[in-house]
Amino acid sequence: MSRGAVKPVVFVVAAALIDADGRVLLAQRPEGKSMAGLWEFPGGKVDAGESPEAALIRELHEELSIDTKESCLAPFTFASHAYDDFHLLMPLYLCRRWWGDVRPREGQAVKWVRPMRLADYPMPPADVPLVAMLRDFL
Repeated sequence: MSRGAVKPVVFVVAAALIDADGRVLLAQRPEGKSMAGLWEFPGGKVDAGESPEAALIRELHEELSIDTKESCLAPFTFASHAYDDFHLLMPLYLCRRWWGDVRPREGQAVKWVRPMRLADYPMPPADVPLVAMLRDFL
């Protein structure tokens, strides 16, 4: 993009799923996707006309085979990050209650991680600042 050009804003949503042992679920971006191999909080794009909460509920079902409801999602913080071709805006919700067992559906690896170990996993630049905030909160 030329200097001064306006970058499109991409609106995505993510969840810090927290299990009964206080661990947080990370998902590894699969081969073939941008930033493949990096670890991230599960979630995805918010479709036009969709609320962030509805998008997150949909994405968690599509990606991980779990169901939750809006009252189980607590807004926590957000990331705002300028990538080369777009600007990412990503609210992060805490979720401690869902139904079903986590089963990755999109070829991604998943791992339950203690909050103090989150920084051990390479993440996309937008996710990195969220780690310290989440670690300090939990």
